[in-house]
Amino acid sequence: MPDKPPPRGYDQHGRYRRLHGVTTAQSPRADGIDLSDFDFWARPLEERFAAFATLRQEPGLAFFAEPEPMSEMIEPGPGYYAVVRHADIVTASGNPKIFSSASGSTSIPDMPVEFLEFFGSMINMDAPEHVRLRKIVSAGFTPRVMRQIESDVQKVASEIVDRVARKGSCDFVSEVAADLPLQIICELMGVPRDQEEMVFRNSNIILGAADPEYVPEGGDLAPVLLGAGAELSDLVQRLARERRENPTSDLVSALANAEVDGERLTDSEIGSFFVLLSVAGNETTRNAISHALVGLTENPDQRERWQADFEGVAPKAAEEIVRWSSPVTWMRRTVTTPTELGGQSLSPGDKLLLFYAAGNRDETVFDDPESFNVTRDPNPHLGFGGAGPHHCLGAHLARREITVMYRELFRRLPDIHVAGEPQRLKSSFVNGIKHLPAEFTPER
Repeated sequence: MPDKPPPRGYDQHGRYRRLHGVTTAQSPRADGIDLSDFDFWARPLEERFAAFATLRQEPGLAFFAEPEPMSEMIEPGPGYYAVVRHADIVTASGNPKIFSSASGSTSIPDMPVEFLEFFGSMINMDAPEHVRLRKIVSAGFTPRVMRQIESDVQKVASEIVDRVARKGSCDFVSEVAADLPLQIICELMGVPRDQEEMVFRNSNIILGAADPEYVPEGGDLAPVLLGAGAELSDLVQRLARERRENPTSDLVSALANAEVDGERLTDSEIGSFFVLLSVAGNETTRNAISHALVGLTENPDQRERWQADFEGVAPKAAEEIVRWSSPVTWMRRTVTTPTELGGQSLSPGDKLLLFYAAGNRDETVFDDPESFNVTRDPNPHLGFGGAGPHHCLGAHLARREITVMYRELFRRLPDIHVAGEPQRLKSSFVNGIKHLPAEFTPER
């Protein structure tokens, strides 16, 4: 039997080689950078961003082997190109016919169909399926629902500060940042309060599968992830069936009964959307709020500038928080037709990881990109996914939650600050903070 050919991107000795005449990740300047090495994502943020800066200077797109599959159900893939320049990410995001999401946008390996259904919903679709689903989901966000969201955010933010205001210290993530988006999503969807802990636990499992705090090390992760997705989906599918018979004012009722061009969402589509919402809308906003406190503590001049004119600065501050924190590190696309991106020749089937965190520090686009500047303008960040059909559906809600939370904190706990090292999530996909000690003058 002849030997198997080496994986794409490697020579017969198992070393990276040049692809299409373009330097790959093992070029002299990029030597030692391996975005597929889990230890890379445990490095300090400054080192990660320095690595991205190096890769931005390299010609073409750096190529990396895929990380070891997390499950026996998943076949190892051929590798991927890292897209780290702002302009290239914008190009790929705006051209879904060439750079497809249908093979999966949140995982590097090609996942089984059941994974894509549970953990992606519309973000793992291209037109026309994506257009159909997004239209119907958008129809569920009626003016009545949006007014309720606006009211709920203020109410929940006040209640959260009430619970910690007299303590003088707290774990800012678990007691403040995580509570707001979790409660808003559950109230928005009509999820009973006694199910909130389940939603929180399973969303942590899905995005923190590589972190031993959420998923024990060893064993096959696939059943754990599928179980978490199924529990979330089953809850909302049950609510959808109830709301068709007895509609209420929540979003599940709106989604279950929304009709566009004669089409409605199925129960499984509503369940899958809730998995997406509970993960994307919960984890990303809580991490933006958490990183914001780090930025404001490390840059007291920016805190003073925002506090001096909260309403005037807030719109720009919210955008800068999302840019600076980049809660979602990357999304994947798959090439459908021969093309070129960033000087790199690409073939059908090639995988790309769009590193938003790298694009948001691109020195050709952002002046002094490493600095945290609450009045940054312009700020064409990629924190909500860049241009194109997959721009974040919850961007408005995220901005609202960040703004309301900090309005309440500045009003009642104006000196709140980080009082210890952040405990970061071990993940290449989410720039997460699990725990963050904070201190402040107790409210009387």
